Amino acid sequence: MSDIAIRAENLSKLYRLGQFVGYNTLRESLVNAFHTSFRRRRTAVANPAYEPQNPDSEYIWALKDVSFEVRQGEVIGIIGRNGAGKTTLLKILCRITNPTEGYAEIRGRVGSLLEVGTGFHPELTGRENIYLNGAVLGMKKKELDRKFDEIVDFAGEMVKNFIDTPLKRYSSGMQVRLAFAVAAHLEPEILLVDEVLAVGDIAFQRKCLGKMEDVTKKGRTVLFVSHNMGMIKTLCERCILLESGKIIQDGETSQVISKYLTESAPAKGSEQSFPEDKSKSIQIRRVAVMDEELNLKTQFDVFEQVTLEIEYEVREELIGSVVVIGLSREGVELFRSWDTDHNRELLNKRLPGYYRARVNLPCPLKAGSYIISAATMILKREAIERIREVLSFEVEEISSVLTFPGCGRGAPGVMVADLAWEIVKDDN
Repeated sequence: MSDIAIRAENLSKLYRLGQFVGYNTLRESLVNAFHTSFRRRRTAVANPAYEPQNPDSEYIWALKDVSFEVRQGEVIGIIGRNGAGKTTLLKILCRITNPTEGYAEIRGRVGSLLEVGTGFHPELTGRENIYLNGAVLGMKKKELDRKFDEIVDFAGEMVKNFIDTPLKRYSSGMQVRLAFAVAAHLEPEILLVDEVLAVGDIAFQRKCLGKMEDVTKKGRTVLFVSHNMGMIKTLCERCILLESGKIIQDGETSQVISKYLTESAPAKGSEQSFPEDKSKSIQIRRVAVMDEELNLKTQFDVFEQVTLEIEYEVREELIGSVVVIGLSREGVELFRSWDTDHNRELLNKRLPGYYRARVNLPCPLKAGSYIISAATMILKREAIERIREVLSFEVEEISSVLTFPGCGRGAPGVMVADLAWEIVKDDN
């Protein structure tokens, strides 16, 4: 028996811009649900050589010639920019939409977490919505009876206290918690997940991530779409990168993420200037990356000092103004720093004029690609200006990797831990 859980061959999906797509009738939905219950199914189209009927209309290929195989028990991340075709791919695999060309074969019961909360009704209680939503997701009543207490406990104490209250009385956060709690207790052989772990507060997100890790450890096949590279690296050993509906790379997760971040990052450069905008009371005019001798650079050794210089203009007397920088690596923000952290007087008054500020980034930085962002704001008000991903630079293990192996790209973690160890031999 083949161990292939999913096989996609030349999957393509063509949309006409502005086209209205009607919803299935209840009868059609029930028929589709019946067909998807088979152990092995195949999604295809009757006319693979599809041609648009109206050549004057504008069309877009959301997917084009996508082919891949997923073995049973594999956990695969699917990444790419917005509009790359990630969600379209999952919708085809779970039969929400049909492909224009190609086909997909799926062996096993499929569960999908594409839109948390689909099927919830505001007039029904939390208890009633658990059974309603569970049925929509393909769970049987006996299965829901057995898991009911576990679902409620997972949703949290607040939801538990209001489980017999109509859903319209719930806060949006409580509704999301209940919806994910139901979806998280699906037990399909194949699970399709689309960016649903960014729900609720931080504590609940950690609980959701832990639940997903439990699912992957049980040997189920998972396709996981997310923009959170940290979660992708945690959950997936293999990753597929989509761009404009096509597979750009399919391979080991860290390598695919590195390619994605490299191509998505701003062009490497040692400095970036910005045109004058007199509508802003405080404006960043230039950002530069330099070494400790103030030479402009884009590539540094691991233990080499990286210095950031920001030039900004203040056009009126300001109180509570700050300039902020952020540093990120592999999609994870490492830190943010305010120019007032060690100069609190700037919060009291910042006079009009042209300023130049320098700051040394934490050293040593681990080998990899780093992205700098910047912003200006008035505290307790909205940001005046945000410059996301203004510059990028590289850190390489040029000279230090042989004496300090934790600096290398292959070493785990996002920073170098240059710790002072004390070792005492205890003969007793």
